[in-house]
Amino acid sequence: MTLSCFIIDDEPLALGLIESYVRKTPFLALAGKYYSAVEASGAVRDTPPDVIFLDIQMAEMNGMEFASIVPPQTRIVFTTAFQQYALDSYRVNALDYLLKPFSYADFLQAANKALHWFEMRHKADTPPAAPPAQDGTIFVKADYKLMQIEIDDIIYIEGLKDYVKIYTEGAERPIVSHITMKTLEETLPPGRFLRVHRSYIVNTGKIREVEHNRIVFAHTRVPISDGYKEAFLQFLDGKLVD
Repeated sequence: MTLSCFIIDDEPLALGLIESYVRKTPFLALAGKYYSAVEASGAVRDTPPDVIFLDIQMAEMNGMEFASIVPPQTRIVFTTAFQQYALDSYRVNALDYLLKPFSYADFLQAANKALHWFEMRHKADTPPAAPPAQDGTIFVKADYKLMQIEIDDIIYIEGLKDYVKIYTEGAERPIVSHITMKTLEETLPPGRFLRVHRSYIVNTGKIREVEHNRIVFAHTRVPISDGYKEAFLQFLDGKLVD
């Protein structure tokens, strides 16, 4: 993982030193350096970085004031010569506080803390992978528990951003699971399930009727999009009896 970062410091020597620290840290990418918070205010709104190494005592707008306009997904590491701001830094949810002059080892420790924070956030945001299909069943997470689904019972699957709805025979409502269509498509046995639309996967064994580029399942009509039509026609050619 690589983290983009800004450096904001009105002291040229301090800014240059922090820049040298950033450039020797493999997982940091310098996205901007600024000699004032005012100068950086537009950039932080337009292209917010992952991390900002931010001085506190600056003219016009100090670091604490600037922290209030930083987007919540950006983490702040304060860099200052004034220890009395330490408590205030945590009130604005700073990730760390470096007291000048600080060594590269101190800087690297703070940078690693930022890297760990983003890695943990990435893990929390990544949908869990479904266990591979075995013995004709799959397990998916739904309603805060693992649910076993008979593959033969699946009629079709509808994708909704990071969620899917799995429609099964005999069920009044679909099973809703926090998983991607791609992961589920790779989990289901090939040949028995076919992607016919970016938002739909169908069980080919359940297809009974096709009408005007739509697959009819009871009262539901699943569209066949142009991007998947050729694969679906190939499937039909293998089943068509003239």
